[in-house]
Amino acid sequence: MTNIVEVENLRVKIPVSAGMLNPVRGLTFEIKKGETLCVVGESGSGKSLSAFSLMKLLPKIADISADKMQFMGRDILKMSPSELQNMRGNRMAMIFQEPMTALNPSYTIGNQLVEVLRRHQNVSVKEATERAIYLLEKVGITAAASRLSQYPHQLSGGLRQRVVIAMALMCGPDLIIADEPTTALDVTIQAQILHLLKELQEEFEMAILLITHDLGVVARMADRVAVMYAGEFVETGTAEQVFKQPVHPYTQGLLSCIPVPGKTARGSRLGSIPGIVPSLIGDMRGCAFRSRCPHANGACHNNVPLEKWSDDHFKRCVLDDTALTSIAKEAIA
Repeated sequence: MTNIVEVENLRVKIPVSAGMLNPVRGLTFEIKKGETLCVVGESGSGKSLSAFSLMKLLPKIADISADKMQFMGRDILKMSPSELQNMRGNRMAMIFQEPMTALNPSYTIGNQLVEVLRRHQNVSVKEATERAIYLLEKVGITAAASRLSQYPHQLSGGLRQRVVIAMALMCGPDLIIADEPTTALDVTIQAQILHLLKELQEEFEMAILLITHDLGVVARMADRVAVMYAGEFVETGTAEQVFKQPVHPYTQGLLSCIPVPGKTARGSRLGSIPGIVPSLIGDMRGCAFRSRCPHANGACHNNVPLEKWSDDHFKRCVLDDTALTSIAKEAIA
């Protein structure tokens, strides 16, 4: 399949009062047409900053660099401001984490939807309005035509999130970046939104970059998974590989925090990961997870590359294959 996105060695540096913050450290990934890549990790691991870097939405103070950062074969880092504006919302769209702040409270839903399409395509107000109604119906909003005159505060959280999804689809993008799209929603609405995204992806043949800390969401949505910790990927692979044979101790720790129906006894203690994410200010050497890892040793103080574990399955760990296999078996037992 065709690669929609190709990124090699993406880095972000932000000067702060305490020194140089390095929230994204050498990410390499690709996203194919119609594929869902889920980036998962704790808050503060750099997931959202990576997505904002891809869209060049970070403030000017942030230094974004990469050996390669292409979208549809074009170099994002070399795009002019006008080219970036034409790309954003048109070929690459984002579903933001909080729909109430993503929508402008001063304008009606209809105004905001119509503006997106007319900004990027030469269509009339009537055509844009028809497209807006069509997409609102697609995302499951009843009486769509009457909703166009409503303001964001007149809609529930679930309806606002559906409006944001419809807005992202207005121009028929090739890639949608969904940044924690279900965080502010209750479980029932969350399931509906995830099902909706799957249906829309199949219909419009979109690629999706889904950012989340919820492994339940990852299990439902992902074709491939990238586990992110302290600004870098520690494990990548297909969803089946990562869930059935988690190799990196951090991935195993995340999975141990989730109760498994039929396996986790009622009242038993769930797993946890001790400690906190290390500071990313200044240069870092060695494995960033070593201070929290139960299997850390002296070799963890050296820089650890992302190495192949099996077909399409990569890990960033100094432990040998025998040790990792044993640990992985214990983790899924």
